[in-house]
Amino acid sequence: MSKKREVEDGVVPEEANTKRQKVMDQSSPSLPPVAFENPLLPLASYDDDDEDEDDDNRGRIAEQVINNGGNKDQNGYSPDDEEDEDDESHGRSQRKRNRAIEIRRDCPYLDTVNRQVLDFDFEKFCSVSLTNLNVYACLVCGKYYQGRGQKSHAYTHSLEAGHHVFINLRTEKVYCLPDGYEVIDPSLDDIIHVLNPRFTQEQVEQLDKSRQWSRALDGSDYLPGTVGLNNIKETDFVNVTIQSLMRVTPLRNFFLIPENYQHNRSPLVHRFGELTRKIWHARNFKGQVSPHEFLQAVMKASKKRFRIGAQSDPVEFMSWLLNTLHTELRSSKKGSSIIHQCFQGELEVVKEMHNRPIAEKRENGEDGEHESRNTGMETSRMPFLMLGLDLPPPPLFTDVMEKNIIPQVPLFNILKKFDGETVTEVVRPRIARMRYRVTKLPQYLILHMRRFTKNNFFMEKNPTLVNFPVKNLELKDYIPLPAPKENEKLRSKYDLIANIVHDGKPGEGSYRVFVQRKSEELWYEMQDLHVSETLPQMVALSETYMQIYEQHQQQ
Repeated sequence: MSKKREVEDGVVPEEANTKRQKVMDQSSPSLPPVAFENPLLPLASYDDDDEDEDDDNRGRIAEQVINNGGNKDQNGYSPDDEEDEDDESHGRSQRKRNRAIEIRRDCPYLDTVNRQVLDFDFEKFCSVSLTNLNVYACLVCGKYYQGRGQKSHAYTHSLEAGHHVFINLRTEKVYCLPDGYEVIDPSLDDIIHVLNPRFTQEQVEQLDKSRQWSRALDGSDYLPGTVGLNNIKETDFVNVTIQSLMRVTPLRNFFLIPENYQHNRSPLVHRFGELTRKIWHARNFKGQVSPHEFLQAVMKASKKRFRIGAQSDPVEFMSWLLNTLHTELRSSKKGSSIIHQCFQGELEVVKEMHNRPIAEKRENGEDGEHESRNTGMETSRMPFLMLGLDLPPPPLFTDVMEKNIIPQVPLFNILKKFDGETVTEVVRPRIARMRYRVTKLPQYLILHMRRFTKNNFFMEKNPTLVNFPVKNLELKDYIPLPAPKENEKLRSKYDLIANIVHDGKPGEGSYRVFVQRKSEELWYEMQDLHVSETLPQMVALSETYMQIYEQHQQQ
């Protein structure tokens, strides 16, 4: 590497500073230490154009660092891993060094830290170089900059703006620039907790019992777990899905503890966990959360099937998200995951179809008459994560007041589709008659009303209202269920915990969701940043689109 390049990267040439060389000689070379508390450290960039070729190298580095220890020495110094990284060959090969870093507890600039401007919900990219490598946040103005060596963007910012306190967004270490020493002070713990919220097992178990409100720095009050989500741009379909899944207790508890998936290499898994922890965190600086980083992971994992700025269907997104999370979390191809433990049920499917007529040739070569085989019947077992319910068609005529009559249908009527006797006609991939029967009920039942139909010309919306109970939905009275095993009880009673609603015209409109808060058994209406308490009766009056029911544990 040339001297010019070294200076540009903030690395002083060895012959230019003999005193520093003596300090360097005292510390033996080793791999840079890693902050293992942050599970997002080994993840790759979320830029759509970036490739994941560095993931294996990062994983190997992390394993080697674990083996090396990376502890502080007796003199109060620790090896530093945040020295600016040298981008060569388009950022694929990185040169890392360590040097002895002074640790101080008496930084005179801590009173300049401004918590009002700190926002860690956005992607961790340098505001100048747009890289996500070695990014620091200025705790005075809130902007992100790369590196802290001489001539780095953070170093330059500290000199130009007079801002001196920076935090590394991956290792969570705080430094004072341009002096370069590490700052250890308990007053910074709240910032570290907002950057990467943490929960103990005891705290997780108390979440559904706590009725305590939290207060943000701007004075606004919010309920942990019931906070608004920013609508980045046409992302309300993501927000209602996330808010619904936050009511599923086992799923929420799993993602609140990063140790449950710390070895997982999926960015989507870690971003979903990070978002879950931020939603339930009681020490946020503001009473809302922006799912920027989660949306970036969704865009990359779905290959832009779901993206910012394009409205999508929450049913399609829910199905994709649950299946993708299951695939990333399972340990083997046939392995289970927290997704299947919560949502997977089983159907018995009986399929009747008429085989196509077969033309037979006689011995003289002439075509004979067409003969049709008997009706074929197939019986199979099929797992499911959600059940689709068909709504009756709305009336074609208006009443005497020249207004369309909006019909209503009880939920039990459309649930008969799964009683094992009701016939459902399908045309794809072949015309057939289907009968469905539930053979295993999941702990959490997701129901989806087929409210939208698409023809060759436009999208139609069925306005039929569904009458459903908010509590004590008893399924065994309407669909036959298999007998429970010995020493087990038949758990067929459910309570509604989330109800997604679509407002407006088909292909347009917006989504909102009603969710229940267990600690108070109160219902809240949530639409992006808007959160308000509502009555259970209002939940049942909406044009429901997707619901999540929770099974009674004791009956």
